[in-house]
Amino acid sequence: MSKFIFITGGVVSSLGKGITSASIGRLLKSHGFLVNMVKCDPYLNVDAGTMSPFQHGEVFVTEDGAETDLDLGHYERFVEIKTKADNNITAGKIYSIVIEKERKGEYLGQTVQVIPHLTDEIKSKFLKLAKGYDITIIEIGGTVGDIESLPFLEAARQMKLNRNSSDVIYIHVTLVPYLSSSDELKTKPTQHSVTKLREIGIDPDIIVTRSEKPLNSEIKKKIALFSSVPPQAIIEAPNVSTIYEIPSLFKKQALDEQILMLLRLRSNKYDSSEWDKFVSRLNLIMNSKNSLKIIMAGKYTKLRDSYKSLNEAILHASVANGIRVDIEYLDTEESKAKIEQKVKSCDGLIIPGGFGERGIEGKIHAIKIARENRIPFFGICLGMQCCVIEFARNVLGLKNANSTEFDPKTPYPVITLIKNQKNVYKGASMRLGNYPCSIKKNTLAWKIYSKSIIYERHRHRYEFNNRYIYSFEKRGMKISGLNKKDNLVEIVEITDHPFFIGVQFHPEFNSKPLNPHPIFVEFIKAALKDKELDYEKSKN
Repeated sequence: MSKFIFITGGVVSSLGKGITSASIGRLLKSHGFLVNMVKCDPYLNVDAGTMSPFQHGEVFVTEDGAETDLDLGHYERFVEIKTKADNNITAGKIYSIVIEKERKGEYLGQTVQVIPHLTDEIKSKFLKLAKGYDITIIEIGGTVGDIESLPFLEAARQMKLNRNSSDVIYIHVTLVPYLSSSDELKTKPTQHSVTKLREIGIDPDIIVTRSEKPLNSEIKKKIALFSSVPPQAIIEAPNVSTIYEIPSLFKKQALDEQILMLLRLRSNKYDSSEWDKFVSRLNLIMNSKNSLKIIMAGKYTKLRDSYKSLNEAILHASVANGIRVDIEYLDTEESKAKIEQKVKSCDGLIIPGGFGERGIEGKIHAIKIARENRIPFFGICLGMQCCVIEFARNVLGLKNANSTEFDPKTPYPVITLIKNQKNVYKGASMRLGNYPCSIKKNTLAWKIYSKSIIYERHRHRYEFNNRYIYSFEKRGMKISGLNKKDNLVEIVEITDHPFFIGVQFHPEFNSKPLNPHPIFVEFIKAALKDKELDYEKSKN
């Protein structure tokens, strides 16, 4: 029977519950336990697919095509699991299920209520996800006191009623703010947060504190006194240089031992050697004077969480190559002169995914500069489509070539909707999740993957227009990856270039600290080689 760990948060959002949950999952995995991870989001959206990146950050896509909260990316990277649609439970999903059951008459004439019908549905999800796992970690989004979170918190409370007391524990993440004017850490917000949690009927077993300053023993005793937990159960989670240090930070405070004691579990082994090696290598390159400058040119540059998985994939590849990578974000609504100046000064250019017309011409111009100046280029999803448009305009001479997403009347629709994507709603209408791609031999893609068939995750609606394949290949842009079943272009590359590749999928979702994605590894390697060549030229 699976054990359950519920992780809640208080005071403010964005405290790092997702990283805390993932780090605990990593620790327990290192003890040899099978761990599953779940994120409960209280919003009424069915999924994160139609939510703005400015408001919600990145949309993470699972193998089975679910558009989910970005915390599932942390779970996959830290715990090395493959999450699915059910690993992200939204209030919108739960309400939809309950209403559908009511319409079908499955409640046999009962008055359908939040308790027990909504909470029972939530609990059934928890139990289903726990099957086959030793420990299931469930993070409840939002903060204690939010109206929309109450059904999830009530379901979490009820989980302990019909089970052994050692089957369920609660960990509360809260803020201990530092006031510079008085040079003090304040525990009152944490006290109020715990009080609110206990009013709901949940007594925390462990409290994880977020603070800019270390907590002294007196502060810990004060929190423990007002929270009714032992002082050793007050765990510090200060700001760190890299999130991958947090599992070892928790280990030093014996968080894993306390969890195992409360759950009455015995560890047969503990092995974090591979993870520790990765963190050590990461710390070495973070402190190195040598670095690469990679430009990430997009339109969500004011919110770094919009490119969370992409940033992490670059970091994984930088460790694999032993070089620090500094990412410089470039807003593609800037002037063409500024874009050109920035791109010419970098060691590599990435154009990430996105939607909508805003900033597109800036992306196309950035790609033109990278192509003409032989700067390593990597286009992802929309980035791949933009490099196709740029090549059509400036190499094939197809003036006004475009995507029908941006110009429905373009005379040269090199990117367009396929038939089964027309006249559909935006929500969940895209090509989502894992799809196969056949790799052609003697290509850059083959060098990267060394496989004839790969599977990558997708999130898009528009596709390369196959009417133009011959024209592109004749002028030097090769189609090196193809979904043969649906005859869809997946990878394009320019052969006469140090590194120029565009992929229709999102490889960043499959990158892990201990298993970096090969495209990112090769891209960073090419950028490093290009920088070294530039250095040699400057000496001569």
